[in-house]
Amino acid sequence: MSDIPRSGARRADPTEPALSAWELRTDLPMTALAFSFLGVYAWQVLGTEKSPGLHDALDTVMWVIWGIFAVDYLIKFALARHKPRFFVRYLFDLVTVALPMVRQMRALRLITIISVLNRQVSGTIRGKIGLYVAGATLLVGVSAALSVLEAERASPDATIKTFPDALWWTLTTISTVGYGDRYPVTTEGRLVAGALMIGGIALLGVVTGVIASWFVDKISGAEENIERTTREEIAEVRVELAALRELLLAQQHNGQVSAQRESGSGHP
Repeated sequence: MSDIPRSGARRADPTEPALSAWELRTDLPMTALAFSFLGVYAWQVLGTEKSPGLHDALDTVMWVIWGIFAVDYLIKFALARHKPRFFVRYLFDLVTVALPMVRQMRALRLITIISVLNRQVSGTIRGKIGLYVAGATLLVGVSAALSVLEAERASPDATIKTFPDALWWTLTTISTVGYGDRYPVTTEGRLVAGALMIGGIALLGVVTGVIASWFVDKISGAEENIERTTREEIAEVRVELAALRELLLAQQHNGQVSAQRESGSGHP
């Protein structure tokens, strides 16, 4: 995603100074709006006892926030110097703005809040990726559970009627296990399921890559330690051999000197 910093805090793009400046100024406000969006959406889905007036008010708040996100995208598009590159780089933003059906997925911008935690995390990029994956998995899971519950619970053939059911379905789907005891029957629910399946495969690929990278680093580290230890031992052996050689040369020299002395003292 375009909003995930690649290493630590967001870095300004020298080729897009105006766009970078705008993003730096709006990151925190837009993240706060994303928190608000997810909270309002969860209240709307889970608050089954609310009055019709409250439901309409929550829906209005969501549309207002969605409109702000749309304006934000248009401003960034206007500020971008390289429009084609911007279009590709911010394709996810365009999808979430253009398709109100998946507007709740805009809450994925909450992943930018992890950049604050990222400053407290030391180590390799692998650890940072793991942090992002954990945050993205949590946000995708919650958003998908809310989405499928809203789409399914009104259907007479629904197998997902409560939020725990939705969470269980999300867990089995995103992990690609798919028990089949819970499944969507509506078109919107199946669209959410398709997106979640693709996301689950992508997340598993990242996790697999992180684990593989960890093993490679461990093996490489062990090989480097063995090689370094071997070099050190060889160096020590060379030093000892050099010392023995000097000792033998010294003894040989002393023996020659003694022999010459004895030979010299034997003549009148």
